[in-house]
Amino acid sequence: MSSTLKNDRYLKALLKEPVDCTPVWMMRQAGRYLPEYRELRAQAGDFMSLCKNPELACEVTLQPLRRFDLDAAILFSDILTIPDALGLGLYFSTGEGPCFERPIQNTADINKLAVFDPEIELGYVMDAVRTIRTALAGQVPLIGFSGSPWTLATYMIEGGSSKAFTKIKKMCYSDPDALHKLLDLLADCVIVYLNAQIKAGAQSVMIFDTWGGVLSQSCYLEFSLRYMQKIVDGLIQSHENRIVPVTLFTKNGGQWLSHIAATGCHAVGIDWTTELDTARAQIGSQVSLQGNMDPSVLYAPKERIESEVQRLLAQYGKGTGHIFNLGHGIHLDVNPEHAKIFIDAVHTYSKPYHLP
Repeated sequence: MSSTLKNDRYLKALLKEPVDCTPVWMMRQAGRYLPEYRELRAQAGDFMSLCKNPELACEVTLQPLRRFDLDAAILFSDILTIPDALGLGLYFSTGEGPCFERPIQNTADINKLAVFDPEIELGYVMDAVRTIRTALAGQVPLIGFSGSPWTLATYMIEGGSSKAFTKIKKMCYSDPDALHKLLDLLADCVIVYLNAQIKAGAQSVMIFDTWGGVLSQSCYLEFSLRYMQKIVDGLIQSHENRIVPVTLFTKNGGQWLSHIAATGCHAVGIDWTTELDTARAQIGSQVSLQGNMDPSVLYAPKERIESEVQRLLAQYGKGTGHIFNLGHGIHLDVNPEHAKIFIDAVHTYSKPYHLP
């Protein structure tokens, strides 16, 4: 497994080192909007069978790289692998998304959980990371990832997806000690899980705090950011003679930028509700920024996509420290040709912003 990279502008931008143009990748770039993905998933039978087969997970990871000039690959997996490894009985119900047979309801349920060995319970993920790194052959870096403790806990307590998050918020206020116990355990799980991904070959890691934005500020700091801070502190800092950069992304978390940047992470992900120039003025001297085009822009015609890319590049301005991305995952009914227009536009129009 070679550590030599043909294209390392993504890693350089994360560390605020000079680049020739702004790097770009897309959240959920390997997934349902690609016909070749849908074909492979049909062959696999279901989503988790795809995730648990390292060769198929590798193929899915590589599919968008064959179509687009992306600056990074991201491991094809799911944030719910951790609660699945904890024995909660993950299954996917048609039209409902992820569900758990044994959701967490009280302290007694939490006491049954224990940190696992990621090479055993989640060995299929580590095998996928190793397989992907070999197959990439240094083309671009590989991003590993996990859900944040808070986001994982929402699924584990709600029993699946939720709109109001009443069960976990009830625990926030009626039994905070129990919730802290669960979140602390989940932070330990994420640390061993991401460190195992790094040892297996992930060259950067990202923590998705998809549901942190549903909290008040005081609850966000207490129940979400506190545990992401613990993870940042516990991660392997360098591997293969390189720094392993960490990106934190809280959807709808733009009001907490300074708090997130203070964790010691290398980059902060922002969604389309936060302006790039505002974020750069607040925290751009501390960290790099990832984001932040509204994924729905990809429904637009070519000229509109290109003008939005140009607007956001101008908003960030000159210099490194920006990783262009969508503000959340690409929608499943987007035309892949529109994704190509977006990616090519970032490279084309960003070059003047990186001239000496």
